[in-house]
Amino acid sequence: MKIAVGLSGGVDSSVCAALLKEEGHEVIGITMKLWREGRYKGGSKDACFGPGEAEDIECAEALCHQLGIEYHVFDCADEYEKVVLDYFRTEYLAGKTPNPCVRCNAFMKFGVLPQLARSQGLEFEKFATGHYARIREDNGVFHLLRGVDDAKDQSYFLYRLNQAQLSHLLFPLGGFHKHDVRAMAEKFGLPMKDKPDSQDFYSGDHAELLKTAERIGNIVDTAGNVLGPHRGFWNYTIGQRRGLGVASSHPLYVIDINACRNEVVVGSVEETLRHELVLTDCRWVAETPSGNVEAKIRSASTLRPAIYSDGLLTFPDGVTAAARGQSAVLYRDDEVLGGGIIAEAR
Repeated sequence: MKIAVGLSGGVDSSVCAALLKEEGHEVIGITMKLWREGRYKGGSKDACFGPGEAEDIECAEALCHQLGIEYHVFDCADEYEKVVLDYFRTEYLAGKTPNPCVRCNAFMKFGVLPQLARSQGLEFEKFATGHYARIREDNGVFHLLRGVDDAKDQSYFLYRLNQAQLSHLLFPLGGFHKHDVRAMAEKFGLPMKDKPDSQDFYSGDHAELLKTAERIGNIVDTAGNVLGPHRGFWNYTIGQRRGLGVASSHPLYVIDINACRNEVVVGSVEETLRHELVLTDCRWVAETPSGNVEAKIRSASTLRPAIYSDGLLTFPDGVTAAARGQSAVLYRDDEVLGGGIIAEAR
C-alpha cells in the first residue's frame, strides 16, 4: 500500500514511518511548513509553531534519507495564518478560550496537507500520523477510539474528524505506550529517539499572536468590587489561580471574562463550578449521541460522567473551569463520540 506519513521531525511520526516501511508499505514523508521568518518572534519552547521548525524539517528529511523514502515539504503558512491564527486571535479577543490544536488537526493536518500533496501530484491510498488514537471500521462506518496509553491519548484533539477523513487515515501508534515507541525508535536507530515532545502550539508568548495593544482594565469580584488592574483580559483564562496580581485572604480563581467591559471576574473555587454546558458547532464521528456519556472539557482533564441531549451537556456532579470557546468532547467507553464548542457554562 502507498502511504503518506505526516512528519514533524519528532519521535512519534518518525517511528510511524519506520513501522510502515518495515511492514512493506511504500512510504512517502510529507511535512507542513508553517513558520515564516519575520512574521512573529517566536521563542525557545518546544512547540508545533515556531522558529525551531527549520531544525524539525532537517530531522524529517534526514529520517527519510535514512529510510530510503521520498520526502516533500509543503508551504502552508498562509493557510495556517487564516485557519488557525486568525481564529485564535478572534476568539481570544472575544473573551473566549479557543483550542488551536483542535482546529489545526481538523482543517490543516488532516485537511490542507493531504489535499495539497495530492493536488501537486503525489498519489497515496492512506495518510498516517503518529497520533495516539485508534480507528475501527464496522460495516463501512469508522469509529474513533482513544489511544491505549492514557497519558498520551490524543483523541480529544481529533473529535472533529469526519467519516471521509477517517476512511483514509491510519494511526499506527494508537495501540502502543510511549515507552514502547521510544524503544522502537532505539531499535530502528532513529536519532530523535530521545527528543522531547512538543508541549504547546506556539513557542513564544501567546499574547504576541493577538497583535493588540495593552488595554488596562479591572479585576473585580462577583459583587463588582474592583480588586486591582489588569493589562488585557486576554492574558487570563477561566479557572486560572496563579498570577492574578491581586491580594486576598483566600484563593481566587478567574470565573468569567467580560470582553466588552474589559473585566476579569474572580471568585472562590466553589464559584468556578458549573453543571450545564451549552454546545454549538457540534461534530459527531459516527452518529449523534444521547443520554449517558463521559466528557472532558480540556485535553488533560479527566473523563467525567455527563448526560447529553440536543446541544446541552449536563454534569450531575459539576465541572470546574469550563470556558467559552473550549471544546467539550464526549466519550462512551473508549469511543470518541464527537463534541462541540462551549458557548455557555451555567
